[in-house]
Order: sequence, then C-alpha cells, then structure tokens
Amino acid sequence: MSSFFPTASSAGGSDHGHRTLAEVGEFGLIDEITADLPAGPDVVIGPGDDGAVLAVDSPLVCSVDVLIQDVHFKPQWSSATDVGRKSVAVNVADIEAMGGTATAIVVGFAAPADTEERWALDFARGLRAECDTAGVSLVGGDVTRSAQIAISVTVLGTLDGRAPVRRDGARPGQVVALCGRVGWAAAGLAVLGRGFRSPRAAVQAQQVPEVPYGQGKVAALAGATSMIDISDGLLADLGHVAERSGVAIDLRSDAFEVAEPLQAVAAATGSDPLKLILTGGEDHALAATFAADRVPAGWTVIGAVHEGESAVTVDGASWEGEAGWNHYG
Repeated sequence: MSSFFPTASSAGGSDHGHRTLAEVGEFGLIDEITADLPAGPDVVIGPGDDGAVLAVDSPLVCSVDVLIQDVHFKPQWSSATDVGRKSVAVNVADIEAMGGTATAIVVGFAAPADTEERWALDFARGLRAECDTAGVSLVGGDVTRSAQIAISVTVLGTLDGRAPVRRDGARPGQVVALCGRVGWAAAGLAVLGRGFRSPRAAVQAQQVPEVPYGQGKVAALAGATSMIDISDGLLADLGHVAERSGVAIDLRSDAFEVAEPLQAVAAATGSDPLKLILTGGEDHALAATFAADRVPAGWTVIGAVHEGESAVTVDGASWEGEAGWNHYG
C-alpha cells in the first residue's frame, strides 16, 4: 500500500517546481511525500506495507467518496491544497453523520502524466492540513496515471461502543435540527460559475467545506434518532430520512438565518436565498432528529417530524422545483 503526505520541506519546495509526474515517477513521488508521516494512537502499521493495521475496540464505520476533476472541483477555481482539504472533509462528514469518530483514511490519487509534481505535493499538503483539523491519520493509498485528476478517499471510524445513528430512526413528534452552514457552497458555485471571486466567504465555502467536526458524536450522545450529512441539498437529503423512516418532515423557513453573503449572491444573480439554503449542496452540515428536549447546544431546530406520506415540505407546502443535486439527473 503506497501513501502520500508532504513534509514541511518537500511540499511546494523550490526543488520540485516544474517537474511533471512522468519525470518524477510513481515511486519518486511517494518517496518525496511519505517521510515523517504522523500517526494516531490506533495506527499499528502505517504506509510502507501491503496494508495498514489499526487497533480498534468497537465496530468500524466505513465510507468512501470519489472526487473527479470538472465534476467535483475545477483546477481553475480551486487550488490543489483546497482539493486536498475538500477530499478529507467530504468523507469525514459521513462518519460524523453516523455518530462516529473518524480515525483513518486511505487515498487513491490518479492524474495525467504531465501534471506538475508541485500540484500533487500541494494536494497532499491540503490532505495533511484537513486531517489535522479532523483528527484523522492518513494510513495508506495508491497513485496511478489517468486522463484527468481523480481522487478516491476511504475513511474509517469508530463508534466507541455506541449504536450507529441511522437514517431510519425519525419518529413523529420529534424535531429536526441542523448543525453547520447550508447554502454557502451553492452561493460560491453560483459566483464562480459567473467568473467572479466574491463574496470571498461564499467562494471559500465552495472550495473547502466547513464540516462541524465532533458534532456527530455530540448528537449521538444527546440521543439523536436519525442523522444525515447534507451533501446534495437539505431538502433532498432530509428526503432520504423521511423515506427511510416512513415519516413526513416539515421545515420552517423562518428558522434559517440568511447570512449577508447569501443575500448578496441572491441579489446579484436574481435568485431566492431560501432556494440556496434548501437545495444547495456541498456544505456538509449535519441534520438530525431529536426529542424536543434533547437538542444539544450548537444545533438549531429547523422543523418537525409528523405522521404522513414520506416527504419534506416547507411551511406546510410542497417545494416547487428541484430539491437538490443529482449526479445523473
């Protein structure tokens, strides 16, 4: 199992400026960026063998995400460091949504042979930065050649003896609460798609999601009965909870604060800021259901669970238009 992580001296260093990956070679690249790889206490064997070994005392939670150039990121919009950070964040959010704690990731990295080595090293530097923020260890991976940049990240986590928080546990009489931002990444995408770079906060939200790390465990300990990572849009993702739980969910539009960057983007593009909030993806906030008196600090109640047809409504009415992102829609 090969793996990569930049050291302070190698990532973006002047000696590696314009060499391509074809000139560096697979093993040369690995050698450049595997030195001094930090490891968490549960890592028994890290990179260098055919597989990593982790010591865990409870069931593992596992998830995988794939990021493809010009689908999930555009090099002209996001730096390699941004892409590295995003690759970690979108995966760890899935473990958070299960009520778990992410501990380790493995990364598959594919790129054209004429990609500059500096891009790969900056990407790995972003991986390291977000791993540090999320509290996870990079324990292995692979590098190979492809027609365009493609990244696959598998994340492993633990439940520390708790039951996983699934999507099918919402019950009538409970409330729906949100932790994290929604609509910001969609606002950033709207801005970047028109060739602009402001509001900067919205653009940054599109480039690197701000995952509420640690809040999945907080929700689980508070008694969350269902939870989901908001990756494709709040309405779309809560639709999965409603369907799996066999309940109706109604959201209150007045529960959402429309931040100034969202107002600015909506005004500039002639759109509705509430649409950004309800249907915009890629923020990777967490939404969960709780008993009304069990909502933890830092979470905002945005709606309620009712008996009825499995659907998500807003202020008691059906939402007109797309509910979120669909890769094949």
